[in-house]
Amino acid sequence: MVSDLDKGEAILETHLPLPRVAVGKVRDIYGVGTDKLLIVTTDRLSAFDVVLPNAIPMKGKVLNQITLFWLEYFKDVLPQHLITADMDAMGFSREMISHFRHELAGRSVLVKRAEPLAIECVVRGYITGSGWKDYLATGRVCGHKLSPGMKQCQQFPEPIFTPSTKAKTGHDINIDFGEAIRIVGKDIALQARDLSILLYKKGREYAASKGILIADTKFEFGMHGGKLMLIDEILTPDSSRFWPADRYEAGHDQPSFDKQIVRNYLETLSWDKRPPAPELPPDIIEKTTAAYCEIYKRLSGKEIRTPKQESL
Repeated sequence: MVSDLDKGEAILETHLPLPRVAVGKVRDIYGVGTDKLLIVTTDRLSAFDVVLPNAIPMKGKVLNQITLFWLEYFKDVLPQHLITADMDAMGFSREMISHFRHELAGRSVLVKRAEPLAIECVVRGYITGSGWKDYLATGRVCGHKLSPGMKQCQQFPEPIFTPSTKAKTGHDINIDFGEAIRIVGKDIALQARDLSILLYKKGREYAASKGILIADTKFEFGMHGGKLMLIDEILTPDSSRFWPADRYEAGHDQPSFDKQIVRNYLETLSWDKRPPAPELPPDIIEKTTAAYCEIYKRLSGKEIRTPKQESL
């Protein structure tokens, strides 16, 4: 049970004896030789582009395992960066694996090094989040003119591609497709758009069979050998909004299996969405862990083992 989680096992940062390439909002990335990366998904959580001070126990493992599930599901759609998620096949010494097992087990992947695109590839199937706010203000979302009178969380007739910038500091900014072309070039932008919509539709269809609506999601692509490659996380509770289909009703916020739980809590505070972020109360942390574990179970049919279970 989630309430039995050993909070001491949560990981906010890693300390591997490898050259650190980057520290993202959630992932620590290490260089392995000249052409590979080791990505470790921590239990950090960001909201409104700010990393929160609290860890969400089990979150990193859930994100990693969901991504591995979808990589297998999409393996015939396009090239992807995964080499292995098996610690014993990564080429590290037994001593390193033994000493850092708690930082690697279930939350690490060895991948091909790629050059990430300079845009976020967002696909929206429903009008919610920043898209809803943009619509209320302008009647548009990332250049898409929408019908008047739409309800909050209403489904679009067809999914729309709504890219954004990748801000090194501050918030990502929604852009239209013309700006995406300016940033990455027409051919790459068209490929990224079409692949994003294809992946979203295929993922949405599968999730619907499990009673889950995928409201929106974000994909990451990189260039490898002159071709577009799927990288980073895929259809996780960090990059997507998951709604229970049997409770869906347009016109208001939806119950969710993702970090919207945290966003909704933060919206009740007077926080200005700038660092430092406020502490999360224990009940919000627990609800978030439970939601992440639940969506993994619903999608994959498997359960993430807690630290206590793993020690048995």
